[in-house]
Amino acid sequence: MNLTQAVIGQEYLVKDISTEDEELNEFLFTLGCYSGEPVTVVSQLHQGYVICVKDGRYNIDKNLAQAILI
Repeated sequence: MNLTQAVIGQEYLVKDISTEDEELNEFLFTLGCYSGEPVTVVSQLHQGYVICVKDGRYNIDKNLAQAILI
């Protein structure tokens, strides 16, 4: 299951990041989004999602949300 299938407002644990793009992995790591960390989808937008990771809220596109497995 990935973030595009998450229930809005429910907290999930990140199981894995499904991408071979090392730059993307590093970017997500700097946000605090890596295996074992809690993540919540706050809202769904037309082209993406607002997620809460640690103490921050971030707007991510659909492709990035699909790469985050929960």
